[in-house]
Amino acid sequence: MARTETITERSAPRTPRRTRPGATLAAVAVVQFMVSLDLSVVNVGLPRIAAGLGFGPLGLTWVVHAYALTFGGLLLLGGKAADRYGRSRVLLVGLGVFGLASLLGGFAQSPGQLVAARAAQGVGAAALAPAALAVLSSTFPAGRARVRAFGVWSAMNAAGGALGVLLGGVLTQYASWRWVMFVSVPMAAVALVLARSGVTPDAPTARGGRPDVLGAALVTAGTGLLVFGVVRTDHYGWGSPVTLGTLALASLLLAAFVVVERTTRREPLVRLGLFGNRWVAGANAYNLLVGAAMAASFYFMSLYLQRVLGVGPALTGLEFLPFALGVVVGSVLAVKLGHRVAPRTLMVAGGLLTAAGFAWFGLIGPEGSFLADVLGPSILASVGFGLCLGPVVSTATAGVAPHETGMASGLLNTSRQLGATLGLAALGTAAQHRSDGSVTPAALSEGYGLGLSLGAALLFAAVLVALVVLPRRRPEA
Repeated sequence: MARTETITERSAPRTPRRTRPGATLAAVAVVQFMVSLDLSVVNVGLPRIAAGLGFGPLGLTWVVHAYALTFGGLLLLGGKAADRYGRSRVLLVGLGVFGLASLLGGFAQSPGQLVAARAAQGVGAAALAPAALAVLSSTFPAGRARVRAFGVWSAMNAAGGALGVLLGGVLTQYASWRWVMFVSVPMAAVALVLARSGVTPDAPTARGGRPDVLGAALVTAGTGLLVFGVVRTDHYGWGSPVTLGTLALASLLLAAFVVVERTTRREPLVRLGLFGNRWVAGANAYNLLVGAAMAASFYFMSLYLQRVLGVGPALTGLEFLPFALGVVVGSVLAVKLGHRVAPRTLMVAGGLLTAAGFAWFGLIGPEGSFLADVLGPSILASVGFGLCLGPVVSTATAGVAPHETGMASGLLNTSRQLGATLGLAALGTAAQHRSDGSVTPAALSEGYGLGLSLGAALLFAAVLVALVVLPRRRPEA
């Protein structure tokens, strides 16, 4: 009898693990902090990396570009994989790849090894970023809990980017450049433990036809070439045959991707009808413009502090701390106001505040100082950014079917990454032309000021998108 009971007990279906929203939120917050930190932590250490491994001026840029290419090129594929194979499974795989690549990068003995490790980090991030956002969206579908969850996500997202500059400067100056790679290893391990215990294993939500392999290849190659063509404008100008040819080929591949998605008999990588959802379309357009402005602001202010004001790497990172704290304050305000104010209103108000901060940044000069020229606009822009970051992420998955949340999350991450890459290249080129190649403090500050003023213009354009495209009502779950 006991034997029969044991067999019956073993054959009974296993009870699904109960969802623990708090643990899920903690896991996703650590993941987002880690991914955002990795986008900025390496930048301050680039001169020491060049000296330590023998990078040439041209090769050093690939420490940044290798990550951007794989991350931006594979995000849509990562989002689709989360829908097809399960968000929790893709999240865990992505964390494992990211952590291992960070470890190998810290031990790199040649430029090629470090660039390969950075590319592998991008692959891991392209898997885990949309999976984590899809987990968050499905765990918190509506109401106060959703507003709070995306407020925490937005605070960790921006804090990771800002604190990455601080941590990168401190580690580079007082330890070794290798620690800008090693620092992601313990965070990936913590996130892995939290995800295994806090994220409920989910069944794939997008089973069915055969995957669209051709579409995946076209969009990955097209976005990868687009990013490649843009990031190489620092060496080949916008009008050079190399740049024009690369961008033309990228456009052809992306156009072919659209045709394939419209006509394929297989399971499409992106359902184009998703853009008929005004929340999805508006949030992605807004996100692309804001991402372009924010990436350029970190770049210009870091260079202004170090090359014009003569601040060291560690102190430069410390002076970014008010920006990180301002984003947290803005995110908390978004949570407090999100119960009574529509996301569209918060996005408009946050965009206007951030644009005003950038316009103030644009007044920098060679005789400036941190207190007079950086602190005030940092606080204004960061509070505005925190105010709009959570609502834009929340609305990007509003009204999306459960089996498409990974796809929508991948789209949002893609628009952000493409915006950051395109914005940094375009505004960086404009700043360089304004300074006319001169490295005097006056010329540099004039170029950086122009770049930051153009960032303000992009933010005003984002506000117009929110006003015109997004509906006035609250998004439905």
